[in-house]
Amino acid sequence: MAYHKVNADQRAQGHSPYLDNDELQATTLELEWDMEKELEEPGFDHFRLDGAVQHHLGNLQSPDLDFEPIQPSSSPKGRFQRLQEDPDYISHYTRPAPKSNRCNFCQILKVFCTALILFIFGIVVGYYARKKCPSSPTSQEPNNLHIYHEILKEIKAENIQQIYRDLLQFHREDDVDIAMKILVQWSSQGLEDVRLVNYSVLLDLPGSSSNMVTLKTSGECFYPSGQPCNRETKTLHSQDLLYSYAAYSAKGTLEAELVDIQYGTVEDLIRIQAITNVTKKIALLKLGQSPLLYKLSLLEDAGFGGVLLYVDPCDLPKTMDLADKAFMVSLNSGGDPSTPGYASIDGSYRQNRPNLTTLLVQPISAVLAKKLISLPEDTVTNDKCIPLQLPATGRKRISLTIQSFTTYKTISNVIGYLKGTVFPDRYVIIGSHHHGLNTYGGQEWASSTAIITAFIQALMLKVKRGWRPDRTIVFCSWGGTSFGNIGSYEWAEDLKRVLQRNVVAYISLHNPVRGNSTLHPIASPSLQQLAAESQSFNCVEKTKCPGSNVSSVQIQGDSDYFINHLGVPAIQFSYEDIKTSENSSFLSEALFPVRTTKTEELDPSFGLHETIAKLTGQVTLHIANEPVLPFNALDIALEVQNSLKGDELEVPQLLAAASRLRDTTELFQSDEMRPANDPKERAAVRVRMLNDVLQSLEKSFLVHRAPPGLYRNILYRLDERTSQFSVLLEAREHCKLHQSNETIQAALSEVLNNINSAQVYFKAGLDVFETTLAGKK
Repeated sequence: MAYHKVNADQRAQGHSPYLDNDELQATTLELEWDMEKELEEPGFDHFRLDGAVQHHLGNLQSPDLDFEPIQPSSSPKGRFQRLQEDPDYISHYTRPAPKSNRCNFCQILKVFCTALILFIFGIVVGYYARKKCPSSPTSQEPNNLHIYHEILKEIKAENIQQIYRDLLQFHREDDVDIAMKILVQWSSQGLEDVRLVNYSVLLDLPGSSSNMVTLKTSGECFYPSGQPCNRETKTLHSQDLLYSYAAYSAKGTLEAELVDIQYGTVEDLIRIQAITNVTKKIALLKLGQSPLLYKLSLLEDAGFGGVLLYVDPCDLPKTMDLADKAFMVSLNSGGDPSTPGYASIDGSYRQNRPNLTTLLVQPISAVLAKKLISLPEDTVTNDKCIPLQLPATGRKRISLTIQSFTTYKTISNVIGYLKGTVFPDRYVIIGSHHHGLNTYGGQEWASSTAIITAFIQALMLKVKRGWRPDRTIVFCSWGGTSFGNIGSYEWAEDLKRVLQRNVVAYISLHNPVRGNSTLHPIASPSLQQLAAESQSFNCVEKTKCPGSNVSSVQIQGDSDYFINHLGVPAIQFSYEDIKTSENSSFLSEALFPVRTTKTEELDPSFGLHETIAKLTGQVTLHIANEPVLPFNALDIALEVQNSLKGDELEVPQLLAAASRLRDTTELFQSDEMRPANDPKERAAVRVRMLNDVLQSLEKSFLVHRAPPGLYRNILYRLDERTSQFSVLLEAREHCKLHQSNETIQAALSEVLNNINSAQVYFKAGLDVFETTLAGKK
């Protein structure tokens, strides 16, 4: 058997499949190398192989070629040993000296130099890449607080004051004109995407003549302020007289007996109905203690024909002298009355709804209320405040005339967007409002607009240096707020599907400085912790910290739709005067005519405005920029349990459902929130899933239908005096009035379903996380 050396690249058409293999070529080269080494061994110096003359192999199947296929698994050395044992093997091949040593050294040197150069180059590239790349999440988050501080320090009281004064110089009453001025102001600050959104809506406006109240016994006629009806009074106070009315009240004239029902509670109604027939009579009603729309619904059901509405001076702070002032209220629960539940866009069906109640409702001053009940003058000047009350023997017959009218008007919203970089499809909405309704509602619209504008100004300074929030911040100035939050309702109804999916939180700036005594923070249960922490953060540099308790109670303003229809967590900071009585709740429903200088008297240095701006900015930045939404699920469960404590009903099913909800949220808080808030354990997909759960926390607590004036979101209590769910309180009151348990059973069932739905929602969130983790493992 003879051995013939065959080049690996010389192949014939009928070659063995082994020759197509790259491994075979490598094996062949190894064979050559091993043979060379073995030939260098002693005894092989003059080795020579038969047929050593090199010739071209044209065909591997040639009969002259005695070739044994090479098996990849066999040793090259073993194959060479077999050649030595062949009888035809002749050792007369003289091997020249190996010439590869020098080449091998050169190749090794080249490889070494190349590796060294690549190593040094990698070090240099890595150094500069690390220097220029953004820091890791661990180092970013402490930086966030520094960024917030840099933004908030640009908010200054003098800037807010200047913006405020600029707004008040614009005297035109048209809503669109005021909105255009705000749009230009926001755009000039650098906000890139600012839009004017218009809606044609049905407004109820005062008529050409003021509404009047006439005492039939004496024939005396009074305007709502208490001034006598004459041409001189009408000329001097024309605007104030005209705008002292209830928007969307029934129109016409009603002559009837006046019945004093105090605050219009269920107890008041039961007491009055026990002594007199109230059908088509006129109620003398105090504002406060519970929502106006709720009280009017009770009076309408009882059969009253009209209402004179006033504010008892004993319920007002001592700093407010409004006894001789009438006011405006709106009887609209929200949105354009002609398009209930859908947006007022072109082509929408318009319902004919000139009034939203069968009652003739007229706000009057406390001075007129005293005249109607014939209160002796000496009791008015006493140091001790005596609540107004019609004597039991006193019977007054009056005539009430309402002359307002409905018409379609254009209202405008100003919407500005600051797009987020990480979650641009998640919106943090911060809302103020504007209106051109004479001077009614005071100048709080200018206060709120000045604050939001100052925040935009500070924010855009940082944006111009390259920073942007993670989530999109939407700045809104709403129109038509005094007529029933019309602008915010129409915009939200127009974009309802988008907002249901994308809105994370609503920050309200409705009437931020209505007093100067105490800071009054209100927040959803899930945001109470953030509200408390923001107060601490803001007062680090101040000697006097607010330290106010955060509550979840009903508030006025444009947050209404977001809380009650979208289930969005909301938060609001405002300064108020100390309440003088437990009946002071809901007095803010009245819009009094206030002097232009009133706001500057309350806050001459605009320091309170600066505090509200910084608190609002602080919570906005946290919600817009933190990787994990700063919402607390456990606080919701605790709020639910607290709302059931001391409840007269003590329903076991409710208590058990609340206990299960707390257990589930505790598990959610520890198993999901804790790892997500730790940058070392945080995963992007997990954070997004967690945030999707957090932003929908409150949607489970919306009842299908709530009594007029009460929140659909049961997490909000009526006021600080009450701790129970408002729908359950109202159901008990209804039970007293109508001697039926039907309403209370329905309310209990709905609350139970809400709590159970929330618990199932959290449990489903936990199950999703567990499934995801199991899938990854």
